[in-house]
Amino acid sequence: MNTERTYQVLFVCIHNSARSQMAEAWFNQFAPAPYRAESAGLEAGSLNPWVVQAMQEVDIDLRQKGTQTVDTVIKSGKTFDYVITVCDETSAERCPVFPARTTKRLHWSFPDPSRFVGTDAEKLAQVRVVRETIKTQILAFIQQLVQLDL
Repeated sequence: MNTERTYQVLFVCIHNSARSQMAEAWFNQFAPAPYRAESAGLEAGSLNPWVVQAMQEVDIDLRQKGTQTVDTVIKSGKTFDYVITVCDETSAERCPVFPARTTKRLHWSFPDPSRFVGTDAEKLAQVRVVRETIKTQILAFIQQLVQLDL
């Protein structure tokens, strides 16, 4: 594996409050060095409490994690090898173009936890399903990256 540089992945969603946060957390938990991830939202948001709780159940603590916007990330000058949208197709189309020519864009659509309805227990159960679906997608993606050495 080429360890001369860090490979960066950015997960983007609408508010950086749920799906992108879970994807970032899973990626950083399972990806070997030199792979790292961040997440951002198209708009400012705050963490979804059901997501925080569901991730705590798997020993990932998001309570102190803040949210950030894609504009903030772009202005920082950071470059990414992959930008992965994890929202619906229409929202993903709003994602800006990143300056680096080498950035690869992917789209993975996951249900939006902020739209879940039902009792608290039902909402949490639905978030758990999304959490595990994202984890499965992340593990498959990491396996591809490691095999290809990006």
